[in-house]
Amino acid sequence: MSKDTLKENAKQETLELFPVKGKAIELQYSGEKVSTDGGLLILKEIDNQINIIKEFTNCINDKRDSRYIGHSIQEILSQRIFQIAAGYEDALDCNTLKEDAILKLCSNKLPENDGNLGSQSTMSRFENSVQRSELYNIAKMFVTQFIKSYTEEPQVIILDADDTNHNAYGNQLQIEFNNYYGEYVFMPLHIYEGLSGKLITTILKPGRRSKSVNVFAILKRIIEMLRKAWPNTKIILRGDSHFHCPELTSYSKKNDNISFITGLTGNNRLKELSQITVDSAEREYNQYKKPVKRYHTFSYKAESWEYEERVIVKVEVNEKGTNVRYIATDNLDYRTRSIYEMGYCQRGAMELRIKEHKTYLKSDRTSCHKFEANQLRLFMHSVAYVLMHTMQKEVLKGTEFVNSTMKTLQLKVLKTAAKVKELKTKIKIEFPRTFALRDIQTTAFKIFETVRC
Repeated sequence: MSKDTLKENAKQETLELFPVKGKAIELQYSGEKVSTDGGLLILKEIDNQINIIKEFTNCINDKRDSRYIGHSIQEILSQRIFQIAAGYEDALDCNTLKEDAILKLCSNKLPENDGNLGSQSTMSRFENSVQRSELYNIAKMFVTQFIKSYTEEPQVIILDADDTNHNAYGNQLQIEFNNYYGEYVFMPLHIYEGLSGKLITTILKPGRRSKSVNVFAILKRIIEMLRKAWPNTKIILRGDSHFHCPELTSYSKKNDNISFITGLTGNNRLKELSQITVDSAEREYNQYKKPVKRYHTFSYKAESWEYEERVIVKVEVNEKGTNVRYIATDNLDYRTRSIYEMGYCQRGAMELRIKEHKTYLKSDRTSCHKFEANQLRLFMHSVAYVLMHTMQKEVLKGTEFVNSTMKTLQLKVLKTAAKVKELKTKIKIEFPRTFALRDIQTTAFKIFETVRC
């Protein structure tokens, strides 16, 4: 008996379930093909408007012999990105989803008359074919898409930068041992806009924490692209202490409308300058036994710095002891507490965005051997983030889902059973009549129906 026959017999196997009112329940995998991800059609409508997958495709030079091509680059990218958005993060999922009618529609293929989508081997060959120069162009494409997401020049934007760990369990190139995590890891750099949560770009990096001057070199190139499009926008760079460097200070001093708020690593001189505030806070706590929080600001210049910076120290004293934190900024217009709490502390939202990207969209699946293939994977997950974030903040604006996690969006909006039938003159899609989010999805589709008119 052939392997295909065994698979077909397994599909027709009858399973006996619990009885109800004396009637047996039989289950077979023999029904019509139904997709479980009908909500992906909303993301497809979004991509038709912003064209991010097409722009991604344009960055890649297809060197394949056209006589033997079964899947275009755009089809391959669409298939993989929409799978990621729906929660199918591994290339192996392509094998089981290559006949999925909704995924085929999202990849610009007819559900019945066109062939299947690409398999895992097709996807793996594609991931390993992309060159570094093409990856550089893709990184720039993300910045261009970020700029296009605004209808007019914004008054101010915040560049939030942070890195995170991708644990490595194989023989990936350029992984390094990181003492903090105790693992061999990659440390990709994530850059978001702090006010809106929009992704600007993601850069895969080896496992050691990025040197501040190297990160600033990346940020500088992004700023130069932004400045060409937005000559009057105030650009604020925000990050923790390992993103602070003298080059950043000098750059902000020499260029208009560039500012920064970063953490600052403590040293003996900073401790000396903040000691009066520490002593005062500890005396108050010892006297009243209630938590104390104090702020103080002063000018400081290390020997290697070209300019003085404004340093803000936050001192907290409670039953757990004394906690002293420093930040550096060139902002002289706002009060100390406001800059720390309303400026610097708001970067905590960055952690949530990385969680969406890494945990819910599974962007830590950087398990290819080649470094370039893993960077491409990170970019594909980033496109999925852009589509999901646009749906969340634009299409679902005013609904209960505008601040939901992307996992919630996957489970409640994208995971919709859909029956797809290809007719002679049209494609008919049926969603469940009793679907709980019917009104919300209908409103979303009507938005795009209006846009196309």
